[in-house]
Amino acid sequence: MSMAGSENVGLFLELRKKLHSGLLILGSDVAGCPPEVNVTGGEASLQVRTPEGLLYLQLPAEVSLEEGSCVQTAVGELRGEQHFRLRLNVDQRTEEDVSRRAVMERLQPGESYCFHCQACGTRLLEDRVFKRVLPLPNGNWNALVDDWCCHPDPFANNAKLLPRAEDCLLGDTYLLVARESGCEDTMTQELRLDDETQSQESKKPCRRRTLISCQSCSSGLGEAVTPGTLKLYITEVLVEAGVGDSRGEALLNRADFLERTMAGRLLELSNAQSTFRFSIQTPDEKAVLLLWVLNSDSIVASLPGDVVRGQGPAGQRPAS
Repeated sequence: MSMAGSENVGLFLELRKKLHSGLLILGSDVAGCPPEVNVTGGEASLQVRTPEGLLYLQLPAEVSLEEGSCVQTAVGELRGEQHFRLRLNVDQRTEEDVSRRAVMERLQPGESYCFHCQACGTRLLEDRVFKRVLPLPNGNWNALVDDWCCHPDPFANNAKLLPRAEDCLLGDTYLLVARESGCEDTMTQELRLDDETQSQESKKPCRRRTLISCQSCSSGLGEAVTPGTLKLYITEVLVEAGVGDSRGEALLNRADFLERTMAGRLLELSNAQSTFRFSIQTPDEKAVLLLWVLNSDSIVASLPGDVVRGQGPAGQRPAS
């Protein structure tokens, strides 16, 4: 790892939680010559003292520095950089708890939940208690049947896996739940045909979808798979414990909510399926983005030299 080619980068930090190790790189104009650097750990922070002053880097609650583990290496000296190796302490229990709270699939059988519209906070489903919360197969499971079966597709006449009245089925990016009478007061539905031009180009039959929207703000929520089954997208609804009347996080900034939801889901799928390649598709299965999730346990911070030297905005810097 080198900062060569990065203009005015004074500090680069990469921490690997799974490896319990880290790398700190400082430019020579920041570290001094000979280098005078002292790295210590604080409460949820890393403190880097250089001749230019003291810099605080905020860390996640589960990560801390193993005191006395900062060791300078000879790597980078020819490029005018100072490299330091670090050892980390990682509280796995805290890390797992945070991960579980951050994803939609924290739903548990026997608990009461309320479903909110993420855009306006309206309660869509009241106090739903599920007897079963079950994961669905991978989104492309039906396409793999021909590769595994030596006889005709056994699911050809019943390819949809649907929930019972008190079930919640968890897909890659959606939830399947049974429709209830109260849905008429909080949701609207509209029948829509997929674009016929795209269907002709892909030589696929034009597909009809019944779209579900929030009655209060008209934001899209998902689809009606059957008259009695709702498919709710995890990017459009927020699920909270059915206690009190608080909207909680339902009115979070839209961009922040999407980033946290998708990042948490991709990380969970990557860990569960031991894969790092994902394809983002439109509802008609057209791929628009290919994502590679690499080193998902990394914590990275990069600061320009003027900030490290105290010439830029001061304050505590988050490592993310």
